[in-house]
Amino acid sequence: MAAVSSASDSVDPRGRHPPERRLLILGGPQSGKTSTANTILGDEVFDAGTETTHSNVGHTEMYGRRVTVVDTPPWAIPVDADDDTEENNNDNAGAESDNPPRPVPSLDSEGPCMGAILCPPGPHVILLVVSVTQPFTDIHRRAADEQLGALGGGTWRYSMVLFTGVDKLPKGVFIEEHISNTGEALQWLVERCGSRYHAFDNTLKETDDTTQVPELMEKVEEMITDNQGWYFEVNELILLEEEQARRALEEERMRMEEHARQREQMIGGPPRELRLLLLGWKGVGKSSVGNSILGRRYFESGQETDLCLRRQALVSGRRVTIVDTPGWDWFSVGRTPKRIRQESQRGAALLRPGPHTLLLVLPVVSSLTARKRRTLLSHLETLFGENACLHTMVLFSCGDWLGRTPIEDHILRGGRELQRLLEYCGNYYHVLDSKTPGKDRSVSVLLDKIEEMIRENGDKAFLPIQIEWLSEESSYSSDNTEPEDDCRGCQLQ
Repeated sequence: MAAVSSASDSVDPRGRHPPERRLLILGGPQSGKTSTANTILGDEVFDAGTETTHSNVGHTEMYGRRVTVVDTPPWAIPVDADDDTEENNNDNAGAESDNPPRPVPSLDSEGPCMGAILCPPGPHVILLVVSVTQPFTDIHRRAADEQLGALGGGTWRYSMVLFTGVDKLPKGVFIEEHISNTGEALQWLVERCGSRYHAFDNTLKETDDTTQVPELMEKVEEMITDNQGWYFEVNELILLEEEQARRALEEERMRMEEHARQREQMIGGPPRELRLLLLGWKGVGKSSVGNSILGRRYFESGQETDLCLRRQALVSGRRVTIVDTPGWDWFSVGRTPKRIRQESQRGAALLRPGPHTLLLVLPVVSSLTARKRRTLLSHLETLFGENACLHTMVLFSCGDWLGRTPIEDHILRGGRELQRLLEYCGNYYHVLDSKTPGKDRSVSVLLDKIEEMIRENGDKAFLPIQIEWLSEESSYSSDNTEPEDDCRGCQLQ
């Protein structure tokens, strides 16, 4: 981050234009960002009744200065996957209500950081909008911290908290008391912004006698003075990476639509069959992932898997057979008990004539060190041979933790070891929200990717069963079908 004097950029050298103040507005869903932008501009410049999916810029002149305001899409805040309340796409219309609906993530929605490019060469002040009608928990604190961190270092000195919905505070309660009573997360945010904050009532009309905008602009001027007239210079590399991630999402959507058209054109017949083996460390959510793919709770999640278990269901026009396996040790193949290693191999044997895909489950909340990566690859190659890489896909679990953050961004931030693991797997990966079986629309996309991997493998469409995997199979495996009831009629072999 580099700070540059605003005086050299905000005033035309020939005096033709007034000095400029540039405000970047960030905030979570239903925080009232759009209404706040309109209040500052003194007009309904932006549509506060629809979800903000792309950054918008507005201008006005105020007290002899040109004011540029950029409204941005909401940043991602993880939500409770068990919350079955109806969602809608309204971003700001409910900002002043007590129970605003959450917006539905959209592939068309860009990251909020892209808005920074609309106020070149950089914002003087970053307004973090927080509604007093909504809780502000540690989850919200982390979301705010991550969002500012995405812009680059040094953002906090240019940041101010702007509270909305203050008309909903109980009579006689001032914003200072609200900050004190709300909890440590909100107090942390205010302190991180240098105890700079302001309060807005966006229901006040332009004709009302109000000083809230002039007082805000006075605080803006004080911040600029404290920062010696400098502004925050946006890291263009970060913006470029975010634009690339957005384009990747668009390409993914187009690919999904193309696969949907291909499925519609297919002539009816027996369902295609996919045989999948769930593998990974202990406690990474393999059973939950299996339930998400099959659409119901076939596997017992929340407790350690001791024996292989095979289950089957019809999913998106395919007959999907999944075997769940016990988990490996995180740091060493030798520390994984021999019986557990045998169970992994016998799990593959339950998928005769062999699994199409080894789904290596990796939680997005886990960091991957060099030792962990080597341990995963050692397990795969020791148990399934050198060709295991041709049939392995990394399946990220706990996808709800990402919120609206694209998985590509997570991979970029995950470091070189995660990228090396994906390279080993031919860059085949997918992310699932494994909390709510049957409600993750990306399962169909996962199956599309698996079929793409099978086509790429040609005559090696599946990993053939080895004779040593069959030893003592009945002694350790658990299934409600006879061993002879294998996966027959598979059209992808």
